[in-house]
Amino acid sequence: MTSLQPNLSSTRQNKQAHSTRISLPWVITIGYLSLILLLPLAALITRSLTIGPVEFWQIATTPLARSTYEITFVTALAAGLINGIMGTLVAWILVRYQFPGRRIFDGVIDIPFAVPTSVAGLVLATIYNDSGWIGQLFAPFGIRIAFTRLGVFVAMLFISLPFIVRTVQPVLLELEPEIEQAAWSLGASEAQTFWRVILPPLIPAILTGMALGLSRAVGEYGSVVIVASSIPFRDLIAPVLVFQKLEQYDYDGATVIGTVLLLVSLILLLLINLLQQWSRRYAD
Repeated sequence: MTSLQPNLSSTRQNKQAHSTRISLPWVITIGYLSLILLLPLAALITRSLTIGPVEFWQIATTPLARSTYEITFVTALAAGLINGIMGTLVAWILVRYQFPGRRIFDGVIDIPFAVPTSVAGLVLATIYNDSGWIGQLFAPFGIRIAFTRLGVFVAMLFISLPFIVRTVQPVLLELEPEIEQAAWSLGASEAQTFWRVILPPLIPAILTGMALGLSRAVGEYGSVVIVASSIPFRDLIAPVLVFQKLEQYDYDGATVIGTVLLLVSLILLLLINLLQQWSRRYAD
């Protein structure tokens, strides 16, 4: 026993030295995150702090700015909720059913990732205008889609759908069909099986996909600027307002609007993360 004590103490010392030593992968990771993510965000916040709290509040709360916040975040939330339902349904169909062309449909889901946003906006404006394939079906009823706020909503639906599908799909693949069969054998109906057996494990994935889609929709510019008319108090979103202020050399205004977008997005993501933690505890 005494001969083993020096070896044990040396092993502990080596482990402590290894734990306190900064490894190269750790340095590379922190350096990369700081260079790509933290420094730009810090530069934006630092630039906004030089404006002054009174002037910052005045710029951030102008009627035009408040209108763009409402259009941006309310429309993005609505798109996230709709895609939370429809994206889950699409993922369910792709995982649980076999049909001709399933692989093609599965690949089509990723098109918003690959297509440039300006191209997506051009396509949406073409098919949803009053003479387009889809727009002409609604025009006789007085419903305009392209170059309205409804067009902004459609663009946000388009760009955020893949986030929901690709987040829910792996979880559905891991759910074993035997769990559903066991619930049925115990007398549960299909509705009870869905709400009590299938849905609880899916809720964290759905919320994650909605958070990713929401973040993407809030920051969308390329497709929205084409499919919307960008008229103030009508369908002008905050990212387009930032670009307009930069074109007018109003760097303070662009910085303030960008900082507000950043802070509100962080708060929304924090709330969604709290909902995820609550749903995981509820599922357990």
